[in-house]
Amino acid sequence: MPARVHLIGAPTDVGASVRGCSMGPEALRVAGLAAALQGVGLEVHDTGNLAGPLASAPRSPHHAHHHLDEVVRWNRAVFDAVGQALADGATPLMMGGDHCLAIGSISAVAAHCRREGRKLRVLWLDAHSDVNTEATSPSGNLHGMPVACLLGRGPAALTGWSGTAQALQTQDIGFIGIRSVDPGERLAIRDFGLSVYDMRYIDEHGMRATMTEALMGVDEDTHLHVSFDVDCLDPVDAPGVGTAVRGGPTYREMQLCMEMIADTGRLGSLDLVELNPALDVRNQTAEVAVELLQSLFGLSTL
Repeated sequence: MPARVHLIGAPTDVGASVRGCSMGPEALRVAGLAAALQGVGLEVHDTGNLAGPLASAPRSPHHAHHHLDEVVRWNRAVFDAVGQALADGATPLMMGGDHCLAIGSISAVAAHCRREGRKLRVLWLDAHSDVNTEATSPSGNLHGMPVACLLGRGPAALTGWSGTAQALQTQDIGFIGIRSVDPGERLAIRDFGLSVYDMRYIDEHGMRATMTEALMGVDEDTHLHVSFDVDCLDPVDAPGVGTAVRGGPTYREMQLCMEMIADTGRLGSLDLVELNPALDVRNQTAEVAVELLQSLFGLSTL
């Protein structure tokens, strides 16, 4: 893993229905993210916050893609910033903001991997699968559609950024902690043949076996990208999220998940999204996220 990390703030909730995760990057800074990563031996450069548009109009219940133009502009900013960090030889840590921003970050990572001739593996840590399209989404909120966009089934304005129609192939992505899936998403998961380790799987097999399977095939030629939606955690540990779902991994289960990813030595880029300080308790969720990121970057008991 590179020894340098670039923090990239993307303060927007334009893809979500619940306001507040635009404050996520600052909450992470208040929780001491930079110092925490420096404490595990990393050189940290905070590049500040990207600029982007506010939502131009209220959401309409009949709109297939709410605030599409604004989502495109924010993701273009993320795409450029993540691509620049990778070109500089650093690990980009995109601090959201809502999960629609993963379209820009993962598209940039996919383009980088294609240029470098490396394999890409994405771990999607989330309570939700985010595989909705305009035909299946019950809300029209684009933070529920980034995976579909990355698989080439989104609006034309949000696909093809990596240089090919699909930034990801189905075998490139694995889902951890899923427990809230819309009916249309269930069909899409089956049609795509996606690898989904939902909470029942984790309950039955344990986090160690789950991560061993999810990380199979990761080797020295692999660029590993983690897209960490904080609502993957159980809301007991992470109340500060906009779409909380009970029954998620415990703090310790998620810490083991992060430690096993760190053990691969292949982490190359990261999203941390959907942190909503407006719904948090004394910045608890941001502090938990910072502790888990330390584990992700190699901190261990011994």
